[in-house]
Amino acid sequence: MNCEVAHERIVTGAYGELPDEQTHELERHIAGCPDCHREREELLALKVLANAHPVMEPTANLVARSRLRLEEALDALPPKRWHERLGQRMMNNFASLQAAPVAACLLLVAGAGAGSLGGYEIAQNRAAHTAAALSATPQTQTGQPQAGPAEIANISSIVRQPNSEMVEVRYNQVVPQRMEGSLDDPAIRQLLMLASEDSASAGVRDDSVGLLAAECRAGHGCQGAGIRDALMVALRYDKNEGVREKALQGLEPYVAQDVRVRDAVLEALMNDGDPRIRTAAINILEPVEADTSVRQVLHTVANSDQNPQIRTVSRQVLSRVPEIQ
Repeated sequence: MNCEVAHERIVTGAYGELPDEQTHELERHIAGCPDCHREREELLALKVLANAHPVMEPTANLVARSRLRLEEALDALPPKRWHERLGQRMMNNFASLQAAPVAACLLLVAGAGAGSLGGYEIAQNRAAHTAAALSATPQTQTGQPQAGPAEIANISSIVRQPNSEMVEVRYNQVVPQRMEGSLDDPAIRQLLMLASEDSASAGVRDDSVGLLAAECRAGHGCQGAGIRDALMVALRYDKNEGVREKALQGLEPYVAQDVRVRDAVLEALMNDGDPRIRTAAINILEPVEADTSVRQVLHTVANSDQNPQIRTVSRQVLSRVPEIQ
């Protein structure tokens, strides 16, 4: 046994995960190797020292912030171009071919033939399925065909008629399309939720989130599995401050009854880069400040936040309920 292998087994053995046979070999090596013997003693001493200090679990706020930053970092990664993906796939195929040249070549040829045949059949089935779906497309309240999310390229504009529940949503398919209907129309709501995720146009996202938020404030069918979820996604991840602010306003009526909404507002208070949104989040959380998580976050912000205005507003909210101090 050389020292490199011994170093790996010292770590495994320190945590009791080394088989007996390898343990005996390690002991024989250490008996004749002062360097490995010293390394094992240092590792065992470090393990004893670490056990003397219990591991602290990360707070929920730290986990939420870390997850958000990770997702933002992943979103910021530029997507690979088609030729880069093709090159990577070819390199992987060549690496496999080196291990078994003849068999891999046969499998590659057979797979290419089967893939081409299968792709042709899938394309034919999809064309037939699309034709059948178009003939059975459901209608909106205005008698217009209802489009599914997979058929919509993007939302181009949203216009609400003054003093009315009627909304006109223009969206693009292969050719531009338009749909007009009430805010209560499921098809219109589906388009608005799709528009709230349109990364190409901040104006469209602002209009759609504003309408969805207004529906929630009015109490019109703002269920957790629909509009409310879309607003929480916008509050957490949208890069436009105006969109996040409108989403926060739409979630306000549900902060006391929906724990998920409360958590989203707490994340906005801790992580949002706009002081106005953070201040609004504090005011929205005031009615539920007796909640343990809300109280803890408010105390943390009041004592250690870098923004003096946020600290002041948090202290003012806490001072209104002396019994939770």
